[in-house]
Amino acid sequence: VSTQSTWGPFLIGLLRSTNTMKQFTAQEVAQHNSATDCWIIVEGKVFDVSKFLDAHPGGKKVIVNVAGKDATKQFNMFHKPDVLRKYESKLCIGVVAGSDASKQAAAPAAPAKAAGNLYGELIPYGDPNWYQGFNSNYYNDSHKRLRAAVREFTEREIMPFAHEWDEAKAVPRELFRKSYEAGMLGGVVGGSWVEKYAGSNIAGGVKPSEFDPFHELVILDELGRCGSGGVTWSFGGLSIGLPPVMQFGSEYLKDKVCGPCLHGEKIICLAVTEPSAGSDVANLKTTATKSPCGKYYIVNGEKKWITNGVFADFFTVAVRTGPPNSGMAGISLLLIERSAGITTRQMNCSGVWASGTTYITFEDVKVPVENLIGKENEGFKYIMFNFNHERWGSAVGATRFSRVCLEEAMKHAMKRETFGKKLIEHPVIRYKLAQMARQVEALQAWLENITFQMTTMSHKEANIKLGGPMALLKAHGSQVFEYCAREAAQIFGGLAYTRGGQGEKVERLYREVRAYAIPAGSEEIMLDLAMRQAMRQIVQLSSKSSKTKAKL
Repeated sequence: VSTQSTWGPFLIGLLRSTNTMKQFTAQEVAQHNSATDCWIIVEGKVFDVSKFLDAHPGGKKVIVNVAGKDATKQFNMFHKPDVLRKYESKLCIGVVAGSDASKQAAAPAAPAKAAGNLYGELIPYGDPNWYQGFNSNYYNDSHKRLRAAVREFTEREIMPFAHEWDEAKAVPRELFRKSYEAGMLGGVVGGSWVEKYAGSNIAGGVKPSEFDPFHELVILDELGRCGSGGVTWSFGGLSIGLPPVMQFGSEYLKDKVCGPCLHGEKIICLAVTEPSAGSDVANLKTTATKSPCGKYYIVNGEKKWITNGVFADFFTVAVRTGPPNSGMAGISLLLIERSAGITTRQMNCSGVWASGTTYITFEDVKVPVENLIGKENEGFKYIMFNFNHERWGSAVGATRFSRVCLEEAMKHAMKRETFGKKLIEHPVIRYKLAQMARQVEALQAWLENITFQMTTMSHKEANIKLGGPMALLKAHGSQVFEYCAREAAQIFGGLAYTRGGQGEKVERLYREVRAYAIPAGSEEIMLDLAMRQAMRQIVQLSSKSSKTKAKL
């Protein structure tokens, strides 16, 4: 199997994992050719599917028709490599003697390595161009090692189960613990690695002192290859819920919350949006009133569309501690532990099902005053402080998901045949792929440029200079994502209208576009914000220019 084929890296790993498997001749396999004794060959491997026939989604006759034969061509036509990964341990009984599979099985099990500057499946535009031999000043060996480690984790621990988790509308909690043990979880909360709470183990052997925003970009980008916003947003709850505590919380709160969350033991969420206040944060209604004894805040109100809320142990909550009409000057942040008076209900949304989008009700919830994050009535500033990072994370997700749509469409077009030739041979399909590719590549370049500014600017400077460009990037990302999801769905046809199967990722991502176009600031709000900030900068620059001319 070629390492540069569509399935190459996956199949090599799969084959090498079976170096003790029994070998069969094609004649031996041919004897098992009935509905009660059914063996098939796929990519040189022998599968006993006798007990699987009734469970096959396409019916058992489809498999019985190729019983005892090599079904590789038929399998590849209707399935993704993930199917082999999911069922191999249960159904594979050996390899065909003399096949590539048997040769790979006999070879020493060695980890796959990148060939020079080439990495991944090498599907055109399926990965950023630095994976495919292009030069880049942004990435060094530590980023490459991290990339390999996160990809291996994603392909082993996430991709085979993404559809299952989405249908169940939940990601297993142990995934977060596994992510911590793999040295990844501490890398999604804001561009630096906080060794005190996340430990010193980072995937790929990266040192905590080396960790920068490009390392976080690599983690989020590789996780996004699973093609599930529900999975990536499950990590997103941590990335937006914990930073306010890390940046503005007391040592008491940090010690209480940061370690357990970054170790994957506890789940935290950010609860700002309300039924009547989305992007208009300054007008939120949830109240926190001091108790007569002065030891507690009594919290009442509702929060809506809260990521991870139904699973959360901790809630970073925006509340009104000032008078009713105090606007942004009367908002505070509280760290609330799940307790009496808190009701969480998972909402039925179009997408990102596994992330647990939640409606939360607070009814006379007693919160110790020690759980105030930062200072009272300064919460709006803390919320704004992390908005750039949240919007950047949204842009990262939109960029990779756009690329997933392109990659899936490219793979499908290279194997699907219509009217006597492959889809890729039709000019109209190539046109669609080209339009997707040009937009994705431009978006990636902009994303990396903004990430470089985050790497080289102080947080204060970035908040001043990057608010407008970040808003534009976020809006552009969701629009490119929407375009790519639509075009990929057109290329897949009916397969992209069906949950599961070959079009699984495209179908799911098509539903999840709105989760990138609306949350963290809708496209309309983002575009307007960018222009308002640009106008403000014009005034500031004009003022500086006038002062300079006056001195001259």
